[in-house]
Parts: sequence; C-alpha cells; structure tokens
Amino acid sequence: MTGEPKPAPPGTDPAEAAPSNADTATTDTTDSDTTESAPSDADTGETETTDSDTTPVDATNATEPSDTTEPEATEPADAGTGEVETGADAVVCALKNAGVEHLFGVQGGAIMPVYDALYHSEMAHVTMAHEQGAAHAADAYGVVSGAPGVCMATSGPGATNLVTGLADANMDSDPVVALTGQVPTDFVGSDAFQETDTVGVTGPVTKANFFADDAADVGTDVGRAFALAAGGRQGPTLVDLPKDVTNGDASEDPGEPRTPSTHDPPKTADSDAVAAAAAVLAAADRPVILAGGGVVKADATATLRAFATEHGIPVVTTMPAVGAFPEDHDLALEMAGMHGTGYANMAVTMTDCLLAVGTRFDDRLTGGVETFAPDAAIVHVDIDPAEISKNVEADHPLIGDAGAVLDQLAAAMPRSPDAAAWREQCRQWKQEYPLEYAAPADEPVKPQYVVEAVDDATADDTIVTTGVGQHQMWACQYWTYTEPRTWVSSHGLGAMGYGVPATIGARLAAAADQDVVCFDGDGSFLMTCQELSVAVRENLDVTVVVLNNAAIGMVRQWQDAFFGERHMASEYPWVPDFDALAEAFGARGFRIERYEEVEAVLDEALSYDGPSVVDAHIDPDENVYPMVPSGGDNGLFALAEDQL
Repeated sequence: MTGEPKPAPPGTDPAEAAPSNADTATTDTTDSDTTESAPSDADTGETETTDSDTTPVDATNATEPSDTTEPEATEPADAGTGEVETGADAVVCALKNAGVEHLFGVQGGAIMPVYDALYHSEMAHVTMAHEQGAAHAADAYGVVSGAPGVCMATSGPGATNLVTGLADANMDSDPVVALTGQVPTDFVGSDAFQETDTVGVTGPVTKANFFADDAADVGTDVGRAFALAAGGRQGPTLVDLPKDVTNGDASEDPGEPRTPSTHDPPKTADSDAVAAAAAVLAAADRPVILAGGGVVKADATATLRAFATEHGIPVVTTMPAVGAFPEDHDLALEMAGMHGTGYANMAVTMTDCLLAVGTRFDDRLTGGVETFAPDAAIVHVDIDPAEISKNVEADHPLIGDAGAVLDQLAAAMPRSPDAAAWREQCRQWKQEYPLEYAAPADEPVKPQYVVEAVDDATADDTIVTTGVGQHQMWACQYWTYTEPRTWVSSHGLGAMGYGVPATIGARLAAAADQDVVCFDGDGSFLMTCQELSVAVRENLDVTVVVLNNAAIGMVRQWQDAFFGERHMASEYPWVPDFDALAEAFGARGFRIERYEEVEAVLDEALSYDGPSVVDAHIDPDENVYPMVPSGGDNGLFALAEDQL
C-alpha cells in the first residue's frame, strides 16, 4: 500500500493500496571468441569486473572426440583447501574462489565427478526435487544476494530441465551459473545415453556458455562463467562438463574469476550527452523518472532516491524495479504498465521528460509504443547499447552503469525542474485513482485483503516471492515495498511454478532475521509444489500463501474479457487440498475460508518455525485491475471489465 491506511475489516470503507506490471532483462554481449551471448531483452545493471588475458572457450564449436577414456573415479582431493588433482577438483576450487556458499542441483551420472569433488567442500549443496527448481532457486538466490546463484544438473534431461529457469534468468538479467554434466568427449555426437547438445540448446537463453574440453582449463572456464554472469548486464551462463574432462588430471588452482580481456562494459556515459540530457531534464515542466530493474542490479537504489528527492521528480517503477524506490514516499507513483497504478500510467502518459534508467521498455510496460509517453523527451540510461532505441526511441541515450550515470546527471544538473504544479497533479491522480476493492463480509475472501493482512503482520524488509498470474499482480499491488531485493518474481518469461523454488533460494540468501513469504496461485503452486519437500528437509522458515481461486485466474480473466467467457482449460476445481498436501510433505498446513479466520491463521502460520502453507480460498470471480489491454494506451486503463 502506498502509505494509505491499512484496510479495516470487511463491511467498512474499501481499502486502498499499491502497483503492478512487468518489465524484464537480459545480458551484455562480449566481443570475444566465447560462445554467443543470448538475446538482449531486459533491465540492466553494472558490476565491477576484472580483465584477464584469457580468451573464452568457443562454445559454438563442439570439440572433436578425443581418444581419452574415462578414468576410474578416485578419492576426491579436498578442493576446498585448494588441492587440485582432477578437473572436478578444479571446478569446485573455482566455485570456492568465487565465494560461492550455496549450490542447488540434482545429482546424476555425467555430473557425478563434480559432486564427488564437492564431498569435502564447505559449500552447502541443496538437492532439489527437480532441475527446474534448482534453476529457479539459484535465480532467486542471485536476485536477493546480488551474486550469481549456482545450479547443477547432469547431462541430457537434467540439462534440458534447467532451460525454463535459464530462460527466466535471461529475460530478467538475473545472475546465474549453471554447471551441466556431459557424456565423455569420445561419445559426443554419437547419440549416447543421456546426451544432448546442451551448448546448442541453451545458447539462445544464456548470456554465454562454454563446452569444457580440457581438464587443465576447466576451472578457468567456470571462473570465467561466474565473472560474466555478474559483470556488466547480468545474466545466466553455463559450463558443459564432459565426464572425461572432470575425471581428467588437473593440478592448477584456477584463481579468481576473470572475464575475458575483451569484456569491457561501459561505466560512465559521454559527458556531452550527459550535459544535454541534464539540461532537458532541468527545463522540464512534467518530469518523471522511470526506474527499471537495472537500478536494482547496479545497486543504485540509494543514488536514485537521492537524485529524485534532491530534484523533486516523481518516480515510477517497472515490475522488476519494485522496491527500488520506497512506495510510501510522497514522490512514489509505484508501478506503471498493464496492471500498474492509474496514477503511474497517467504520469507516464502526460510527462514531457522521461528519465528511464535500466529498463528495456517491454510491451507489458509500454502498451502501444505510439501512445507511450507521446509528448516526452526520452532520456534512456542503460548498460547495454542494444537496448537503446530498441523498443522506444531515445532522444538522449546515455550508455553506462545506472549508478554512475545518475551521479553524472546529478553533477550536470544546472537546476531542479520547476515541477511543483506537476507534483500536485500527481498527488491528485493518486487520490482520483486509488487501488481499492470492496470486501463485503458475506462474500468470499478477497485476495487483496489477504495480501494486505500478511503485509501488516510482517516486517518492512520481508522478502516476497511469487509464481505468475493474478496472485503475482495482487502481491505487487497491495504490498508496500520500501527496500530493494525484497520483490522476487518471474517477469519477462512469466514462468508459472517460479514461486516455491524461488522461496528456497531467497530464504538461503536472506538475512537470518528476514521473513520470506511466497504468494502463489493454485495453478502455479501445482507446477513445483514438490520443492516443498526440500524446504521441509532443510527446515527453512518460509510461509507460502496460496491464493486459491480454483483456476488459472489470469487466463480466466482474459477469457471473460476477450473470449466470450468461454473458460476452456482454465478452471481447476480438481486441485487438491493444499493444506493437506503440505502436511503430507511434512510442512504445516492451514486453511482460510472466511474473513474472521484470516488474522489468526496467518499469525499461526507466520509464527511456525519451519515451512508452512496457507490454502487461502478466495473469491473466484475477483479480477486484477487496473488493466491496460495488450498493445493499448496506458492512459486509458480500465478499472473494470466493462471499460476494456
């Protein structure tokens, strides 16, 4: 909620709250001979990197099968102490050198030498129930910690099961390193058991990937992948590890992670371009800052807040940037786009100067590009040149790190914009288009009420994870986010099933005293609920709230609005009792069916020291508003179905 009072119990005035919508991310490319980096589609961010004289492996060319036979496994060296005897030891040593503390994966034949080398390591491996869960857990770990999360899988189906998670990380520019086993090089290309062209399959959904062909160099390959995942525009990388390479002889400590010498993402923007952009911003009557996920990736949220407050400029966020600017601040307009706040969409539509930082201007944000900020001079700050003018034409492109360029702009501003009247207009829009809902006591529980109740019952720094669907939007709109890295979700890919495994990764990356709460939908929860068994085994203190409307609700909402209310394959009356399912997994299960149960049930679930699941039965007819139809005009958002 945006600083508005929390809702009274049903039967009183409707409650008001916050924002929702989506915008995403990918990764910067390198000019080296490394494998091709994946599509450039996302919010961005900058991390310091260290150049080296190494050249990346050319993963576009599978190595020729060697005459090496797979050696018999031996007792692993203690790679955790720097002793390296095999390629697998070198892999583990590289991870240790990178500061890795947790890994998420599923064991298997081709990756077994690496797991064996982990036997003596102090790094904590978390065995997941499915490889997709490992990728999502690593993704969320990276989002919360800011450092790459690591996932592992064997060859063939193990590697292909990672693809959804890697594609999600790629779209959202989340730092992830994937290590996959591969058949021995002699068997590559022979359709061997559990052989898949992992490099070829994952090329389009990774920033860079490598086929390791030499035990002596495999540790360097892993370190390079780690550095590339963290550096410049962040994103997922992958190293494919043939079994004869990880079993092969190696002796060198691979050293600290290093990017290729050709990897040189820009830090600061051209000074003349900065001066011109600052002059335009200072002269604006209706300025708006649009903060994208790149602000969070670059750890530039404090810089953003200082710049906005110094110059009195209202701030709108994309969905990945939720929490980048405190939503209870007077200048906060929260999220814009398809399910953004009415006041955010009005401000973006009416602005005469839009300072967009670390955003790729995806379609869920812009709606129809021709009606997006139609009268605005666009100042676009991004670490990735490929994003400049890709979707929205930039009048003033500033290529560089989000925080560094904001510092440049702050130094170059001749004065603050004369925007007092504009700020007042934005306040009026907040009063005119509040997020609100009716909650009659004799009707089913409203999902918005449940979200606000959990927000009331938890600390301000609570981390919220979600699946994808209506529940995701309600969790974004009706929770007040004041800190970065407390919103963890799947944006660009929109991967249902993200929620539960992401909660595991977020919990392990979070501070010990932080609460971690997952809002999931019944359809999304079903896709990865097996990962609840991992939370039980690890005794993780997490709370999953399933907003259960017995449907994949966003599909049903679109069917109502655009497909004549024909509910083909969208109704889920057959879902199990999730509270009972939780108990079967060994977690605590709770159920909410009436308003009077909400407070007590949530208090018990949140107080339980371990994983708990709340099966919250909500109004099956409740929809997400505001809404801008796909490709529509953000300034003509609908507040009800009859306005679509």
